Amino acid sequence: MAKTIDINVHHLTRVEGHGNIKVRAKDGTLEECKLEIVESPRFFEAMLEGREWKDVRHITTRICGICAVGHGLTSVQATEIAFGIEASEQANLLKKVVCHGETMQSHFLHTYFLAAPDYVNAPSVVPLVESHPDVVLRALRLKKFSNYVAGMVCGRKVHPIGMEPGGFTYTPKPKELKELLAKIDELEPDITATVDLFASFEYPKFERETEYVSLKNDTHFPYIWGKVYSSDTGAVDKQDYLKIVHEKVVQHSTAKHAYNNRTSYQVGAMARVNNNFDMLHPKAKEAADKMGFKAPCHNPYMINVAQVIECVHCFYDLKEVVNQLLELGPKPEEPPEVKPKAGRGVGVTEVPRGILFHDYTYDDDGKIVEANLVIPTNQNCANIEDDMRALLPQIIDQPQDKITLLLEMLVRAYDPCISCSVHMLNVEFV
Repeated sequence: MAKTIDINVHHLTRVEGHGNIKVRAKDGTLEECKLEIVESPRFFEAMLEGREWKDVRHITTRICGICAVGHGLTSVQATEIAFGIEASEQANLLKKVVCHGETMQSHFLHTYFLAAPDYVNAPSVVPLVESHPDVVLRALRLKKFSNYVAGMVCGRKVHPIGMEPGGFTYTPKPKELKELLAKIDELEPDITATVDLFASFEYPKFERETEYVSLKNDTHFPYIWGKVYSSDTGAVDKQDYLKIVHEKVVQHSTAKHAYNNRTSYQVGAMARVNNNFDMLHPKAKEAADKMGFKAPCHNPYMINVAQVIECVHCFYDLKEVVNQLLELGPKPEEPPEVKPKAGRGVGVTEVPRGILFHDYTYDDDGKIVEANLVIPTNQNCANIEDDMRALLPQIIDQPQDKITLLLEMLVRAYDPCISCSVHMLNVEFV
C-alpha cells in the first residue's frame, strides 16, 4: 500500500514548455504537493511594448497554436475599446462563428484524443485506431469540421490573418454559408454519438468546491461579451478585472498563480457552464442531463463532460448564427479606418481553457506602452494544486499504479497547455 510515496514527474511535456509534478507523503501524511512550471518565461508582454497597434494581433496569436483565434479576438477587442471602434452586426456574428469553431476544435481534440483513452484502458489514442476505428474517425471528422469553421472566416485556423479591429478582411459568401449549414446537418449524428460515448464513462468520485471565474451574461452563453464574474464575489466590468484576478509569484513555478476570494479559482469549461448553465442551448442542457452533469458541479474530472456540453452548445448555436448571417445578407465589408489615440483597452474572451485577458495601454501614435496578458492555464495552476492536495489523502492507500492514473487524469481534465500534446505523464515512485 502506498502510504509513503515520493512522486517526481519530470518534464510534463506540452507544446510550449515543461512542467513537473512533485508529491511526497510519509506515513500517510502529505508533506509536499507541487505543480512546477519550469518553462522559461516567454515575455510576450515585453515583446508588445513599442509595437504599433496593427502588429499586436499578429504577435499575440503566436502565444498558442490551439487558441490562436481566441488570442486574436481578444487582442482585437482590446484595441477596439482603446480606440473607440464599433464593430458592425455582421462582424460580431462572424466573431461568434470563429469562436464556436475554435472552442469545438480544441474540445474535440482534448476529449477524444487526450481524455477518452483513460476511460477505455488505453495508453493513448493510437491503439484505438484498430480497436475503435469508428470513434477515431468520428473524432477526426468533428475536428476537421471545427477547423474549417474558423479557417473559412479567418483565412487559416493557426495564426489567423483575417481579423482586424472592427471587422474581418473576408466575408463568407451566401453559398459558403449554405454549404456550412449542410455540413452541420451532416454531422449531427456525430454530436449525438459523442454525448452517448461520454455518458457511458465512469468518472472518478471526487469533489472539491472552489471559486469559478468566467464571463457572465444574462441574455446568452458568453464567449465574447459579458462581465467578469466570480461565483464567490459577483460581477465586475471588464476593465475592472483586476478586482477579481490577483496574481502572485511562487518559487516553484515560472507561471504566476492566481487567486481571488480563496487560495485559488477555476476557469474553463466547467466554470463557464456552472456560472451560465441557464444560458446553454436546450440541446446542451439535454446533453448535460444525459451525462449526469448537474450545475454547480464540483468534480474536476467532470471538466471533460463540461467540454462536451460546450461542444453541443456551440454546434447548435453555430447553426443559428449562420442563419442569422444569411438573413442579414452577408456582404463584403471593409473594417473601419483606425485612428490611433492614447488610451487603455481591456479585451476579455473565453478561449477553450478559460477566461483570457489582454490589457493594452496605447500612446498617441498607437504604440503600446504597457501590456498585461493573463492566460487561462496560469490561472488554473493553483487550483490544480489545491485539487491534488485534497485528492491525495483520499487515495493514498490505493495501489501506486492507481494513484498514478488518478493524478494523470486529474491534470489532464483541466486540459492545461502544459499537457496539451499527446504525451502521457510519467510518474515515478521512489
